Amino acid sequence: MSGFVGVIRADDAPIDGRLLEQLTTFLTFRGPDAQDQWIDGSVGFGHALLRTSSEPECARQPQSLDGAVWIAGDVRVDGRADLIRQLESKGRHRLQTASDAELILHAYHAWGEDCVEHLLGDFACAIWDGRTKRLFCARDHFGVKPFYYAQTALGFVFSNTLNCLRLHPAISDELDDSAIGDFLLFGYNKELTTTTFADIKRLPPAHVLTWSAGSTRVRRYWTLPADGQIHYRRPADYVDHFRELWGTAIEDRLRGDRVSVLMSGGLDSTSVAITAHDLLSARPKAVDLSAYTLVYDQLIPDKERHYAGLVAGALGIPVHYLAADDYTLFGRSDEPGCRTPEPSDNPLPALTADQFQLIARQSRVALSGDGGDAALSSSPVSHFVDLLKAGRPAAMITDLLRCLAHGQRPPLGIRTALKRLRGSGPWLPPYPPWVSQDFAARVHLRARWEDLTRGPASRDSHRPEAYRELQSPFWPYVFETYDPGFTLCPLACRHPFFDVRLLMYLLAVPPMPWFLRKKLLRDAMRGWTPEPVRRRPKTPMVADPVSALLRQPEAQWINHFDGTPELVQYVDVNKIPKIAGLPEQVDLYASDWSLVTRPLCLNYWLASSRLTN
Repeated sequence: MSGFVGVIRADDAPIDGRLLEQLTTFLTFRGPDAQDQWIDGSVGFGHALLRTSSEPECARQPQSLDGAVWIAGDVRVDGRADLIRQLESKGRHRLQTASDAELILHAYHAWGEDCVEHLLGDFACAIWDGRTKRLFCARDHFGVKPFYYAQTALGFVFSNTLNCLRLHPAISDELDDSAIGDFLLFGYNKELTTTTFADIKRLPPAHVLTWSAGSTRVRRYWTLPADGQIHYRRPADYVDHFRELWGTAIEDRLRGDRVSVLMSGGLDSTSVAITAHDLLSARPKAVDLSAYTLVYDQLIPDKERHYAGLVAGALGIPVHYLAADDYTLFGRSDEPGCRTPEPSDNPLPALTADQFQLIARQSRVALSGDGGDAALSSSPVSHFVDLLKAGRPAAMITDLLRCLAHGQRPPLGIRTALKRLRGSGPWLPPYPPWVSQDFAARVHLRARWEDLTRGPASRDSHRPEAYRELQSPFWPYVFETYDPGFTLCPLACRHPFFDVRLLMYLLAVPPMPWFLRKKLLRDAMRGWTPEPVRRRPKTPMVADPVSALLRQPEAQWINHFDGTPELVQYVDVNKIPKIAGLPEQVDLYASDWSLVTRPLCLNYWLASSRLTN
């Protein structure tokens, strides 16, 4: 999770070296091991290195192979061996000890802007081609690494850290009202091309950007395939193929001297920990592996300590528990470590900050189990209704028979199925009554809400539900909340379930029975995972901690908070339901407490938004 920044002058005037140094120095919090700059006339790159291991992927940048083409980025390449073989076939040599950034440079020399079609992994990078005076930028397939940019009157500025760009004197603090509107409706900005600041844009996942002579072009280079299907004769082949790809996905993310796992007591994250432990145990050089688990011991019924302890004990690895019972709503929100570069729909910022700081003190690489539900689960109702809507009753009958043949009885809900057939989807958040009418009219917020709550059109896929979820703008938002630019911690978070090779396979596997109750993962982990964890059903939390905190008398202050002058432009504070401190929530907000806490989240952010982290 190294930091990078770049400045280009469109008028060919020389770069202000002091400004570039200031921007690069700002990135030290995310790249404490080295800070370097490169300037060539009207172009300047800065880089702050976070060294996660002694392996070659951590070489210093900005970097060049020939003095003409330069790269700065935050990159982690998957499938290095395959990429090296492809590059060797193009006449590139001595690549075994090349850093990941060098491999991308070699790929650019071999294929030009088409190099992204040969890359796998998590990457956000910029390449300056001095031969053509062209800037080429790329962001990975799912947006694990962020990329922000701004066009100014004098040129082009970019970074993987939003608050770094805000330090540039040509970039204003003017807010993007549409992004604020999305936050109020959904808790995050669903527009992949914008940020909360009007002058700063996002490069969407799976897109590249080119800049030359003041002209900018953005294009998509990859779309998650929807039409692949795999059929094996032997059921065991599905499991074996999954195990192979699952191991490869985790192996490629284990480059690090000390590795942590964000481990709950659920199947997904414990499978990450177990597989990582197995792979690391086979290495000649020991690597420290630790687990970190958030637990509630008193506030709500919570069994995560028990189940996480079973797995850690079986593996013989340390597990660090962070008890969350004593955290209060919006506690320490004004502390620098709790400030975020964009509004965050999180009423417990101190808990999140402490979790990342705890992990960062022990290691620089953390693995998560995020994405397991989207990749490995399939709602029987959604699946069979989608088949009927697509006019494929034969496929529905075939899948029903597959489930029965494997001893799986899909829990079909007749009422739910009929609602889906009539076009009624799952529960959606209501339109907040406290949104300022003037603001809503100015940015057409009601129409935006109606459009986005309908959801995207399904592609022709035999797993349309999974496809929709994996392509949701929610995931790039989640990944950015793991990024050091958000957490302020030098910690590289990696997400094995979002390995391109693995997801392409999972989207091609027959949904039934393999994704009913995560059968594929449960079968793959048989004999590895303690049986109480492997057989643990996927269920929602018995109680919600934020709801429990809202019911406490100490939370009554939320009913009477004073909004900042900035907030009243967006929110009519008097219309926010006063539910804090009540013994039970009986209105519609009981199902979504964030519709009450979200205005306060925005209020805290607006109060600190003039400050950079």
